[in-house]
Amino acid sequence: MQPQKIIHPIPPLYDAESKILILGSFPSIKSREAMFFYGHPQNRFWRLLASLFDEPAPTTIEEKKTLALSHHIALWDSIRSCTITGSSDSSIRDVVPNDLSIILDNSRVERIFCNGALSHKMYMKYIFPITGIEAAKLPSTSPANAAYSMERLEKEWRVITEGVNSRTNP
Repeated sequence: MQPQKIIHPIPPLYDAESKILILGSFPSIKSREAMFFYGHPQNRFWRLLASLFDEPAPTTIEEKKTLALSHHIALWDSIRSCTITGSSDSSIRDVVPNDLSIILDNSRVERIFCNGALSHKMYMKYIFPITGIEAAKLPSTSPANAAYSMERLEKEWRVITEGVNSRTNP
């Protein structure tokens, strides 16, 4: 597989009530094909989010959008464009960061979490100097992160639920 220069094709997911922003690094081939975040069936993101909020795991894009937004969660990625081979984070180069102002200026985002080390590294290098908002690094939900069981991910990711109101507690 040859390296390709790719511009992020998926728009950010957020609304005016979003309080938490979760950033990935860059969408995988499966996510780019689905035109939505965490589209690889083995990625544990959606099962993890559902578990954290004691909800059924979503299967459709609409159900995924509803799950995130109903818990005031915005989604996007740290990288706007890059050269990448397949879905390999380790192959990423020629990074152009995403401009988060569209989300930050039009929501109530107070906390930012990065899904994995590369997302956090790119955020701290390119975006933090602009926003001044600290971002917490969480272990990746990618199937490539086999060192983390689902239970271990849940323990680490539980931090996103602290202080977040669900749809039933505005």
